[in-house]
Parts: sequence; structure tokens; C-alpha cells
Amino acid sequence: MIELAAVGSIRTEAGPEVLELRLAGEIDAALRPQASESMGIALTAGTPVVVDATDVTFIDSAGIAFVMQLHHAGSEAGIDVALRDPRRVLRDVLDMIGYGDQIRDADAIVA
Repeated sequence: MIELAAVGSIRTEAGPEVLELRLAGEIDAALRPQASESMGIALTAGTPVVVDATDVTFIDSAGIAFVMQLHHAGSEAGIDVALRDPRRVLRDVLDMIGYGDQIRDADAIVA
């Protein structure tokens, strides 16, 4: 039996008040092109950004680095970047490395 590799994705969804980056599946180094494109869109959208990790099943160091870089670049550009992670797949890792308190919950910027 051939087992298919799990696939991940990063999608951007622009709304009138917030840009959402929807992460799904396995977020790893294979998504670098999507991550770069999404970061460029997020940093030029002119709205707060919500990283939605609701559908993430796995995230490796490249995925963590993407979220941290997005947050850092957003902070430097004066853009709010927040996290929606109800299953805490991403938040728990950020907490473990001491970065969890840097990224606010999405509820703080989305009414």
C-alpha cells in the first residue's frame, strides 16, 4: 500500500477589516514559496493580519519561523499580527520557546 504524504497550505483571505492567513495541514519547509507570497501580501494589505491555525495538524521549525518572521515584520511596519489557534497546535510550541506572549490572540483585534 502506498501512503500519500500529508499536504499543507497557506491561503490568504482579504476582508474589509482584516487579512487572514489560513494555515492548514502540515506546515513545513515545503511551503516556503506559499509562505513568502503570503507574507508579502500580508505586509502590504494595510489591515491587521490574523494567522488562523485552526486546521493545522503539524508545524515544523520552518513553519514556526514563518509565523515569528511575519509577526516581527508586522510589528516593525506597525501592522497588528494575531493568532487564532483553538487547538493550540502552534500556540503551545510558541509558548515552549518563550514567544507565545509576543503574539496576541485574534480575539484581541477581531470583534
